[in-house]
Amino acid sequence: MSAADTTTPAKVPPTRPSPPPRAAAGKPPGRRGAAGAGTPWLLLAPCLLVLALVMGYPLVRLVTLSFQKFGQSQLWGFQPAESVGFDNFSGVLGDGEFWQVVLRTIVFAAGCVLLTMVLGMLIALLLQRVSGWVKTLVNIALVASWGMPVIVATTVFKWLFDSDYGILNAVLSRLPGVELIGHNWFASGPQGLAVIMLLVIWGAVPFVVITLSAGLTQVPAELEEAARLDGAGAWGVFRYVTLPILKPVVVMLTTLSVIWDMGVFPQVFVMRNGHPEPEFQLLTTYSYDRAFVVNDYGQGSAIALITVLLLLGVVAVYMRQMLKIGEVE
Repeated sequence: MSAADTTTPAKVPPTRPSPPPRAAAGKPPGRRGAAGAGTPWLLLAPCLLVLALVMGYPLVRLVTLSFQKFGQSQLWGFQPAESVGFDNFSGVLGDGEFWQVVLRTIVFAAGCVLLTMVLGMLIALLLQRVSGWVKTLVNIALVASWGMPVIVATTVFKWLFDSDYGILNAVLSRLPGVELIGHNWFASGPQGLAVIMLLVIWGAVPFVVITLSAGLTQVPAELEEAARLDGAGAWGVFRYVTLPILKPVVVMLTTLSVIWDMGVFPQVFVMRNGHPEPEFQLLTTYSYDRAFVVNDYGQGSAIALITVLLLLGVVAVYMRQMLKIGEVE
């Protein structure tokens, strides 16, 4: 037995834990002072002020007008504005033409959103499988079309679908059995709205493609490879791996598309030369005509306010979906 084994080890006294640092007098630990709590609001103050000036006053004025009888006499100051309560809303909601416009707007917006999201997703997935120079060319084309002013794009579409000089009729007439020379695409509401729908989709797809392409870069390649090894096909990989990861982005894009497509105005207004026919009326143009053509600013404001409430319902659904996604994650 060695000396090291027989030697009795010295007892080391146990160390006492050091007391926690004392907080400064008058300031509980873990709480910021009043100055620190007010810093975010101070930084947001310029943005909130701009929003209040740009959106606050028009919204308050819109709500006020919707409860008043306000026509040309009130506009020029010959008569004071008269409060009519809910008469403007009851007149609008009791009008059968208004509900036709609401249905037409919902169908139009739903078609635009559905085709925009489907085409955008397909193009974004395609860009993941092409070479670098092809992806660059496609992105340049997408940004160029996205950056084109709406009035310019609408003028181009008017020329493409013109009954006398439109290139589309000439190209399609070259197909066997097709004769569209002189065909007027705006002779009926469904065909004309389909053309306007193509214009809206053409302008909305680039943003969806670029956003989804950025989201696809966050999909782990290992998960897709594991799904393929488990026997999943291309649709299975997309449905069970890619789409769940992209769900927050898809929900955001769908909500924004609904808001934008429900508020389409310049495409219809310019395409119909400033005078949309009844079968081309959407909520935005219907509100404009009631206010500035019929000169009933009260009912026009009521229609606009109803449209705002419908869009707020869409935003509420979006917020609920995002909260559900946050809870799952």
